[in-house]
Amino acid sequence: MIHKGTSFAAALVALLSLASSCSTPAPSQEDVTQYVNLKIGTGGHGHVFVGASVPFGAVQLGPTSIPQAWDWCSGYHDSDSTVIGFSHTHLSGTGIGDLFDVTLMPVTGEVTYARGTEDDQTSGLWSYADRTKEVARPGYYSVPLTRYGITAEMTATCRVGLSRYTFPASDEAAIVVDLQNGGCWDLAYDTDIQVVDNKTIKGHRFSQGWAKDQKLFFYAVFSEPFESFDVIPVKKEESVKFGRANYNTAADAKIMVKVAISPVSEDNAKKNLEAELPGWDFEAVADAASKAWNEELSKVRIQTPDPDSRTVFYTALYHTMIVPSTFSDVNGEYRGADGEVKPADGHVNYTTFSLWDTYRAQMPLMTIIHQDREADMVNTMIGICRDQGRLPVWHLMANETDCMVGNPGIIAVADAVVKNVPGIDKEEAWNALKTTAMCDDRGQDLRKEYGFIPSDLYNQSVACDMEYAIADGAMASAAGSLGKSEDAAFFLERSHSYRNYMDKETLQARGRLSDGSWRTPFSPYHSAHEVTDYCEGTAWQYTWLAPHDFEGLVDFYGSKEVFIERLDSLFLADSHLEGDNVSNDITGLIGQYVHGNEPSHHILYFYTMAGQPWKAADLVRRVYSEFYQNNTEGLAGNEDAGQMSAWYVLSSMGFYEIEPASTRYWFGAPAFEEADVKVPGGVLRIKAKGLDAANQYIQKVSLNGKKLDRGYIDYSEIMAGGELVFKMGDTPAVWY
Repeated sequence: MIHKGTSFAAALVALLSLASSCSTPAPSQEDVTQYVNLKIGTGGHGHVFVGASVPFGAVQLGPTSIPQAWDWCSGYHDSDSTVIGFSHTHLSGTGIGDLFDVTLMPVTGEVTYARGTEDDQTSGLWSYADRTKEVARPGYYSVPLTRYGITAEMTATCRVGLSRYTFPASDEAAIVVDLQNGGCWDLAYDTDIQVVDNKTIKGHRFSQGWAKDQKLFFYAVFSEPFESFDVIPVKKEESVKFGRANYNTAADAKIMVKVAISPVSEDNAKKNLEAELPGWDFEAVADAASKAWNEELSKVRIQTPDPDSRTVFYTALYHTMIVPSTFSDVNGEYRGADGEVKPADGHVNYTTFSLWDTYRAQMPLMTIIHQDREADMVNTMIGICRDQGRLPVWHLMANETDCMVGNPGIIAVADAVVKNVPGIDKEEAWNALKTTAMCDDRGQDLRKEYGFIPSDLYNQSVACDMEYAIADGAMASAAGSLGKSEDAAFFLERSHSYRNYMDKETLQARGRLSDGSWRTPFSPYHSAHEVTDYCEGTAWQYTWLAPHDFEGLVDFYGSKEVFIERLDSLFLADSHLEGDNVSNDITGLIGQYVHGNEPSHHILYFYTMAGQPWKAADLVRRVYSEFYQNNTEGLAGNEDAGQMSAWYVLSSMGFYEIEPASTRYWFGAPAFEEADVKVPGGVLRIKAKGLDAANQYIQKVSLNGKKLDRGYIDYSEIMAGGELVFKMGDTPAVWY
């Protein structure tokens, strides 16, 4: 319904503004948002965001709970129904918590201005949420707060969150603005709230956390004038504040609040609000958000008789579009990696780059269905390199966290260069790539000195070096595509540094000391989180972390036959782990293959490269059924900013990019009878003829009627559109 005093014209302007902000809605035949289940991954260790947003939006508006623990990195977990408020920024699927900026909590009566503890109802603002009446769908979230008898609803544009609270009759109703409590490891150090008029406030929240110095500004407008507004400093932290907008409400009174955020200034937050959400038509905004999601999700349309598989697919696709998140204002200004405000540079800037995870599948998926955004994201990374001297590792809110190992930014940028994604200056990209690759930080100086990173001189040495080697493989590929033959040869040779860890005696990758000897004692089953030679894994997984050098791995084992035998052993090994500090990230095991963490994600497809594609098909389908399910624990590990889901999206279409910065997508096991993918050339229609419970193996592949005598499809062929047909059968086969 349209709020009293709001004109139809204003509502229309709001819709048009939203359409141009983060995503462009367009009519489509079917609303596929109905197949998204936001609760998948809210149990276990999925860490997914639940709330209202638009694709890749700056705002993720949703509930934040009391616990500040690992399984509450997104602020929400299925096991817990406490709510301290509704925050305008959240992470999704990460292994560290942060953000939760500008938290609103509707209340009645006197409250304690604190997060509180669940053993004392009066210890803070918090309330239980009635999850039996919770509604969560793309672009909209609603839940009743039992303590106050208030129903909270929310929706969003790209940079503005819109909340609607339905109050009981009360002469002590209020909406509290909480600038103290953030996400898990986040600590506010300076906040401000200023009253502009009796319906408007503005301010900022500066905090330290995973990102060391976050700056966020806001401009908020209430639909009804407040009777008074209290600014409440936190005891002993005078620079950190709460605000309370006071109301006298009749039964079922509805009060809305729209909060615009900006990384730059309060004035820019105001501009964001005026551009994206000038009116008060809640239903229209929610509908526009839903349409924005439908347009993006409709870029891939699948046909399947299995409703659970359909839900798993569209939820996975949804999860790939929450982050990276928009990090520039409607006027194009943004905050750079050097902390300075930057003018518009002709593209949307982004943040929340979980690149160690997403270079493997989420970014390659972006190059297919979001080329325009991919170009903006790569240009953002190049800008980050200008500001901080190297490409991002794990970038959050203008801060380099240096979380995880290797140079994953190189791989993402090189991939876009090799694929000739339009809108990228290739020479500028190359300069950023080479500058980053030649840095001496984070163990790279040792790698240059010794030819590998010695395990007695650097923690997580094997993982670091092997990831650097993958990045060098991507560098070689990018250099080759740009005609830089000397650079290509240099980085190709350097990409073989991982071979120093390959032990002929144990046939495993293991730590090597600066004198050339092997680290002892050694067990491929041993895990010690963050204090071993590996990162969130063991020797079993890292032995196979050379997707850029398949032939080198085969040569190490002496023949393709022995390579396959060793690959078989990975999946047949006992799944036990050893050690007193086993990494929680080692989940989703098949033998010692770990689907719940990224270093394993390519390994299944080595079977296709090795000439036994039926084994890839068997294992890929096992992963589908065991680790992607339509329930709260339906993910094998952290969602990891879209990577876990992107693996499923690509794989279920029948192919996956194994090699970094490559144009080859290797075949595995199509999950659906038909999938239509929107690409620049029109539509790539993927058909799996005869697919059923018995016919699980590819017998033949054709593209536009011509037989493919290879185990992959090229990126250029995907982007041209046409018809890719898998002929399925019940017999293991090799068609290439």
